[in-house]
Amino acid sequence: MTVHYVDEAGQIPEGQHRMYEIDGKSIGVYNVKGEYYAILNYCPHQGAQLCKGPVCGTTLLSPVYEYEYGKQGEIVRCPWHGWEFDIRTGKSLVEGKSRLRRYAVIHENGKIGIEV
Repeated sequence: MTVHYVDEAGQIPEGQHRMYEIDGKSIGVYNVKGEYYAILNYCPHQGAQLCKGPVCGTTLLSPVYEYEYGKQGEIVRCPWHGWEFDIRTGKSLVEGKSRLRRYAVIHENGKIGIEV
């Protein structure tokens, strides 16, 4: 694996993301509560550009007729069909088998790198 340094630390504000092209892949780097996460800009459902979808939260497990909202800023929603994925884990909230392709983010010497 090779580390590709893409930006200076602090250039991606908390709650925001930026897109980078690395080795022919479109990769989104998200700042979720001060931690960086990198995902492939490809929805495993039908191939939408996932990083064009909104970053939001979702309803959590709760008792019947009660709705608890949480994980604000930790979920990306596919712009085509609304499938939701946890940015931190890559896990789908719609179907247990689907996952996002994730990449390790290296944060050193004031730079952000993606291991591809």
